[in-house]
Amino acid sequence: MRKIFKIPILFSLFLALFLFYSACEKKSDWIVLFDGTSTDAWRGFQRADFPTGGWQIENGSLKTIVGGDVCDIITKEKFKDFELEVEWRVSPGGNSGIFYRVTEDYPAVWQSAPEMQVLDDDLHHDGLDPKTSAGSLYALIAPTNKVLLPVGEYNKAKVIAKGNHVEHWLNGAKILEYELGSEALRSLIAESKFKDFPGFAQASEGHIALQHHGEELWYRNIRIRHLK
Repeated sequence: MRKIFKIPILFSLFLALFLFYSACEKKSDWIVLFDGTSTDAWRGFQRADFPTGGWQIENGSLKTIVGGDVCDIITKEKFKDFELEVEWRVSPGGNSGIFYRVTEDYPAVWQSAPEMQVLDDDLHHDGLDPKTSAGSLYALIAPTNKVLLPVGEYNKAKVIAKGNHVEHWLNGAKILEYELGSEALRSLIAESKFKDFPGFAQASEGHIALQHHGEELWYRNIRIRHLK
């Protein structure tokens, strides 16, 4: 009888080890871009080094320096298909943006890359237009079903990009989605300021960028993972 029970016991042990390994592997998929202590994953846009005159670490957050070096920062690594998570908060009237698939072909980040808007909707004039409000695909698509936390509190943002399909999430809810290269998006771009930049939203791979717009803002808990 002892021999009979060896096979199910071994199978159970194998299954437990497999599930444990799979969980660990899934957890390790995340790449930490900012852990509250280091900016090693970042550099200035069109620069080799990190702009320490424009950004600093404060209480575990990456913070802009008002009156300092107004330079957007980008990841050193490029990403194609990904899931990005970041927490942000703004000062009263604050403005920034999270950009993805950024290239350095133009003088400014926004000229090549789509942007998830970061904003104080109540005090900044961009908040008057849904297409430029917090969470929007800036100047192109307005968010829906949005819950924005008060100024001073951290909002949790997520961007998912898989092929041409892109989703913006805010505080646990999907607030918009669109298809890169679609006729609908091309029509929106043709009627926007981005029409003057043929490379806008064309890259299938690029950097992640955080915008320094001059106002005070904070980012923390930034991580990303490749999607297959």
